[in-house]
Amino acid sequence: MIEVVGIGDDGWSGLSEASRHLVERADTVIGSPRQLDLLPSMGQQERRTLPSPLRDNLQSLVGESGRHTVVLASGDPLLSGIGTTLIKAVGREAVRVHPALSSETLARARMGWSAESVDVVTLVGRSTDRFLPFVTPGARLVLLCSDGDGPAEVARLAAEAGAGTAQLTAWWHLGGQNEGSHRTTCAAWGDERTPDLVVVCLEVGVLDAEPQTLGPAPGRADDAFEHDGLITKRDVRATALARLRPWPGQVLWDLGAGSGAVGIEWCLAAPRARTVAIERDPDRADRVTQNAARFGVSSRVDVHVTSTSAAVRDDDLPRPDAVFLGGGLDRDVLDAAIAALRPGGRLVAHAVTRESEALLHEVHRTHGGSLTRLAVEHLEPLGRFNGWKPARSVVQWCLTRPPRSKESA
Repeated sequence: MIEVVGIGDDGWSGLSEASRHLVERADTVIGSPRQLDLLPSMGQQERRTLPSPLRDNLQSLVGESGRHTVVLASGDPLLSGIGTTLIKAVGREAVRVHPALSSETLARARMGWSAESVDVVTLVGRSTDRFLPFVTPGARLVLLCSDGDGPAEVARLAAEAGAGTAQLTAWWHLGGQNEGSHRTTCAAWGDERTPDLVVVCLEVGVLDAEPQTLGPAPGRADDAFEHDGLITKRDVRATALARLRPWPGQVLWDLGAGSGAVGIEWCLAAPRARTVAIERDPDRADRVTQNAARFGVSSRVDVHVTSTSAAVRDDDLPRPDAVFLGGGLDRDVLDAAIAALRPGGRLVAHAVTRESEALLHEVHRTHGGSLTRLAVEHLEPLGRFNGWKPARSVVQWCLTRPPRSKESA
């Protein structure tokens, strides 16, 4: 059994009696140099620093250790901590976790924020922009940073997103003798660096500009995305996503991604949702990457520069829970995409030409599903008056693959 003991910046004095006993009786204690320095000397006890890279060497390290092994973690080992990594490496039954107060809990206590009023986002070892989807009017965010450069980067990105007046409080060495903080607006933060053990508390009020890009609901304005004209327009995009039904943690294949708008909005609509964006044009693929970064989902949008016909036959791609085809339809691609769908998966395909519409009628006869013709008109000036200008009609085919139980039946 590997005992994972959470330890705060207050060190040995902050550990519970039970946690102290675990450390005292351990044959081997593993932790970062900073964590090991917080412990008193204990005779012949073996102490090891965490390996690097961690995931590749951790299992062998704990496997070589003595019968009683303690691994030190910062605060709550299951909050962006080594506890989660260990459980994945050696299994839940081989690990027992003993949490201390997390930095997130201490930060909320200093701010006087209740747990239910806060979103916690970890930036440790991840792209800093991943907090951007949470920047909404009235939001309270606790952001776990990798190092002392984090607060300045958070402030810059928040200001660029229209939250320059948001209050940013950086807390470092929470619970320890060197605890400190600094508070100002995101616009006023500048390049100031803090100590590395830092947590950012962000309190958003009224945004500087109209929040066209914020919130989970799909149908953002077309000009919120960089594009060259190849984009599924917002009204049609919203209906497609309503039928794709993003769920937490699920995977979308966006085949022929163009600007990436559908796949990006899929990620924004559900926590941990991911997109595999397939785009054969390198310039457009770069644009998908840039748009994903702008919306804070770059870590959840995996861009592949290849054809749709090659992608649907790539066994290395994660199997999709949903598939979107915005154009350039091909029967072989459609059949392969349907076959790749997980049970209960959803597929949406759009056609704007007579030829592609005929193909959708054909697959509808074969596979079922539903066909819908979408016609949108926008009010525009017409001389001294106003008139309705129709956009190009879109035929939408939607298919839901039956759950496995129904397939078996």
